[in-house]
Amino acid sequence: MGKSRFHWLCFSFLRLTSSFWRCPLSKRSLIFASVCVVYLFFMVSQIGYSRQHRDRRTDRDKYRHTRGLYNLGISDVLPDSVDLQTGASFVVPTRSNVVYITLRSKRLKPAIIRGTIRPKLRRKVKRNKSPNSSFTQNKLAILERDSGLIKQNFAPKTSWRETSDVDYKSVVIIHKAQVDAEADSHVSSIRIYSQRAPPWFSAQDVKAMRFLADAKVLRIKEVSRGDSQSLLIFEGETDVSPSTQKHTKRNNVCEGQCGVINSPVDTTEVFAFHLDRVLGLNRTLPAVSRKFRFLQDGQPSPVVSWDPSLYPEGLAAGWSTVRLTWGEYQSSLRQRCWHKNSIPKPESGCSTIHHYEWSKLALFDFLLQIHNRLDQSCCGFRPRQEDVCVGLGHHTECGKQDHIQLANIIHRNHNPRHLVFTNNKGYFDRNEDNLDFRLLEGIKELPEQAVSVLKSRRLREKLLQSLFLDQTYWESQGSRQGIDKLIDVIERRAKVLLTYINAHGIKVIPMNV
Repeated sequence: MGKSRFHWLCFSFLRLTSSFWRCPLSKRSLIFASVCVVYLFFMVSQIGYSRQHRDRRTDRDKYRHTRGLYNLGISDVLPDSVDLQTGASFVVPTRSNVVYITLRSKRLKPAIIRGTIRPKLRRKVKRNKSPNSSFTQNKLAILERDSGLIKQNFAPKTSWRETSDVDYKSVVIIHKAQVDAEADSHVSSIRIYSQRAPPWFSAQDVKAMRFLADAKVLRIKEVSRGDSQSLLIFEGETDVSPSTQKHTKRNNVCEGQCGVINSPVDTTEVFAFHLDRVLGLNRTLPAVSRKFRFLQDGQPSPVVSWDPSLYPEGLAAGWSTVRLTWGEYQSSLRQRCWHKNSIPKPESGCSTIHHYEWSKLALFDFLLQIHNRLDQSCCGFRPRQEDVCVGLGHHTECGKQDHIQLANIIHRNHNPRHLVFTNNKGYFDRNEDNLDFRLLEGIKELPEQAVSVLKSRRLREKLLQSLFLDQTYWESQGSRQGIDKLIDVIERRAKVLLTYINAHGIKVIPMNV
């Protein structure tokens, strides 16, 4: 049956072929053209169908992705609130479109960080000034110099006056209309594309970041602190609770919500804030990068949230600090002070700081190579001639290490067990062969949550997501390329730290205190 059908098909095909060639040339041309038209029609219909199918699939992908950076489907008009079922914080998105950050699988060559972070050293006229007062010495003079230009820009809607008292000098902007240059823009520099910020940020963090980045500036104050470095504080327009307002008035510094303006070269404060939140330490104050067109020629400056609880007795008395020598600090590590909430004996010499806080501080300072707390004299690495510890002669004190004072050990007045990481001046241009391992000396445990982030190989992804929120900082560091170089340094130090943990048998334990 099959063979007969095959023979019949072959015979039919041969008859058609012979008939085709016996036809006149004109008729053969017509038949050939008809076959070509049918074939072209078939191909065009297939291409149109495939393109329509691909467009439909693309539309589905767009719909799926436009639900937000964290894949949510909540209405854009929701205010800042907390989900009662999950406890997660919600925020109002500041942008409508979505930008995704993708990770390359492997870098082609190592990033060169030296020369891109620290500014070039220039010869300066020798002055008899304190080494730490370079940024704050003439800030008020700069404001007074530029006040004429600012008056012209804001007149007649704004009026200016200069006030002075025992604590500070200030240039005040009386602001009745929305005329502040930084607040005129309707687009916030804090880029949040969905109703849920990254999970390592609390609702208070997001509010503080938005205030520091977008609040209208009412007044600028240069606050003197005696022998310490003076502060440049701006007060912004915001709603403050009566209890907070009463507390801040007592300090005679800030009547509402304020931020401390740092030098443009101290950009590590912003990176340190994001690293602290990604690692789950939650010990730094919120910090963003912001441009003040009447300060520092409009360069982005780190702005840190002002916390009056760090000055319980006023600025003249200074921070709520713990005074310890290196020997006393090592002794407190061995005694595990306040571990399991056990009250130490009076003769133990323990401070008010919980034992776990030192582990968090050591890990954080090692990744950023911050030595101005545990190693102010630069005894754990090879300092450069331009470093402050060399200029002040502190490096010569390393022979008597037990008597060297720790510095910048700060806590809130109402919370003496927990540290607050301030003045986070880190160094990204320190090579792996010159890391300060003195910061880890005496540490026997490290926080599990932070170490798990370092081990998960998701540190880069989380830092990119986090730092991307601060548009001013992101762009000031060279966008994605510059941020990648900074994260390269932290990742290499994280590998060194993990090797150190294994080599010294350091325990990784939960530290939820």
